[in-house]
Amino acid sequence: MLLRLLRHLTSTALRTRMLFSPQVLTQIEAAITQAEAEHSGEIRFAIETSLPLPILWRGVTPRARALQVFAHLHVWDTHANNGVLIYVLRADRAVEIIADRGVSARVSEAEWQGLCREVEQQYREQRYAQGSVAAVAGVARLLGQHFGPDGAGVNELPNQPVLL
Repeated sequence: MLLRLLRHLTSTALRTRMLFSPQVLTQIEAAITQAEAEHSGEIRFAIETSLPLPILWRGVTPRARALQVFAHLHVWDTHANNGVLIYVLRADRAVEIIADRGVSARVSEAEWQGLCREVEQQYREQRYAQGSVAAVAGVARLLGQHFGPDGAGVNELPNQPVLL
């Protein structure tokens, strides 16, 4: 707990903005736009530097925080319940993928977790743009298997990544 607390207290928004520069954010947005043209799923991408101290003190896990962000960003608010959130918690070096009920009924948790671990490895190698675009491509691949092109191009959620 102490090490985690230290990581969260020393992680800075400035560093996050350097790692996820405007150019990287533009690449992520372009990847989401391209992906959503190929299937009817919706993808959101959120990056959080660290957790606020009260939330951290309660022991909220990256997964639990991702669920909160999923609700806060209204990723669940799609007609076909086919929204997916890619959530990055930089201080914990964690990536979580949260899928709405229409998607989670078709894609296993193991598939999502495998993709998360691949992206985390890219981030450990300081490849933030490549890892982020790979995350979007991986989600798109899984969505494409279950949500065909019918309804593709209908944009129910913003494609811009969000820095929390």
